[in-house]
Amino acid sequence: MFDLIVTGGGPAGSAAAITAARGSARVLLLERSRFPRHKVCGEFVSAESMQLLASLLHGQHLSVLNDAIRISGTRIYIDGRTISAAVHPPAASISRFNLDFALWDSARHSGVEARQQVTVRSIQGQGPFRVLTSDGIFESRAVINASGRWSNLNGAAALEHKCLGVKAHFIERNPPPSVDLYFFQGGYCGVQPIADDRVNACAMVRADAATTLEEVFEQHAVLRERSGNWTCASDAVTTSPLIFGEPRTTKEGVLLVGDAAGFVDPFVGDGISLALQSGSMAATCVTRFFSNEASLRQAIGDYRNAYQRFLLPVFRASSGLRQLLRLPRPARWPLLLALEKRPGIAEFLVRRTRWKPTTSPPVLHAHYRGRGKILSRQNHGRDSQCDDC
Repeated sequence: MFDLIVTGGGPAGSAAAITAARGSARVLLLERSRFPRHKVCGEFVSAESMQLLASLLHGQHLSVLNDAIRISGTRIYIDGRTISAAVHPPAASISRFNLDFALWDSARHSGVEARQQVTVRSIQGQGPFRVLTSDGIFESRAVINASGRWSNLNGAAALEHKCLGVKAHFIERNPPPSVDLYFFQGGYCGVQPIADDRVNACAMVRADAATTLEEVFEQHAVLRERSGNWTCASDAVTTSPLIFGEPRTTKEGVLLVGDAAGFVDPFVGDGISLALQSGSMAATCVTRFFSNEASLRQAIGDYRNAYQRFLLPVFRASSGLRQLLRLPRPARWPLLLALEKRPGIAEFLVRRTRWKPTTSPPVLHAHYRGRGKILSRQNHGRDSQCDDC
C-alpha cells in the first residue's frame, strides 16, 4: 500500500512525486515510456517557476537550469508585421530531453519508487485505490493523474479541426536570445535557442494545412527564409490530436495535474510552468491527508480552490488573447498596429499569460493548512468559479 501513486513521469508527475516524497509519503511514480526522450514542447520555462524547479532538482541536476540559455525577448510575426516585447525576468530554454530525465532522476533521489515502461490500464475505487498496470496491480491511499492530455485515463473534447504538434531541433549559427512566433493560416511555429547554435522549432498546425515541419516552414515567408540555412539536429517528433477543454482538477477522486487537468494554448509558453506548479500544488494539498490533518475530499477541495485561484486565470488570459488573434485580418489590424507601435502593451499581454507566484510549496502547505476551511466556505456550491476568478 503506497500513500500516493502518480501516473505520468513528465514535469507535472515528477513534481508531484518529489513534493509528496519530501513530505514523508511513500510514493510510486509510473511512466509508460523511457527516459531520456524527446517530447513535443516549446521547451520554454518562464521565470515564475525557476525557483520551484531549482527546489525540485537534485543537486547533481541543477546544471540543467543554471546552464540554460536565457530568453529575454519575444517576436511575433503576423500579417506582415513584427511585434516585439521584452520577457522580464528572462525565461530559461531547456530541452525536454534533459529536463524530464533530470526531474525523473531527482524523484528517485527523493525516495520515490519510479518505474518506467509501465502502462496504466485503469484506476479503480475512490480511496483506497487499485491501479491496474502492465506491471501488476498496486494500491494507494491517493492517486495523482499526470498522464497528459490524450491518455486513455482522460476524456476531453477534440478541436473542431484536427490539430497536431510537431517539433525538431536544428543547427543555426548565433540564434537571437528570443522566442519567435510565426503565425500563418492554420497554425503557428515557435523558434527559440536551446543550446549553442541549436534551436527548437515547434509548431501547432491544422492537419489540413501541414503535417511536417518542412511544410510548416513553407507557410510563412520569414520563417521559410530563416530555415533555409538550417540543418537538422534531431528527428522530428509529433503528437496528435491536440485536445483542449475547460480545466478540471479531479475525476472520480483522482487529482488531475499538468495537461491532464488542462491544456493551455502552447503559444503562451507557460505549459511547463503550469505543469510544475499544479503537480507540486496537488501533492502539497494531499500531504495533509497523509498526515491525518484532512480527509481526501478536503485535500481535493483545497487543490481545486488553489488551482482556480492561482492557475485558472492563465487559461482564461491565453484563451482571450487567442480569440483576438483569430479575428478576421481586417478586424485585428488595428490591434496589431497598436502592439507594434507600443511594445508596453505587448509586454502587458505577456504578463497576463503568466501565473502569479505567491509562495513556495512549503509555505503553501502551511497556508492551506490554516485557510482550507475558509476557502472551502468561499467556494461552497460553486464548483467552477471562485471569488478571485
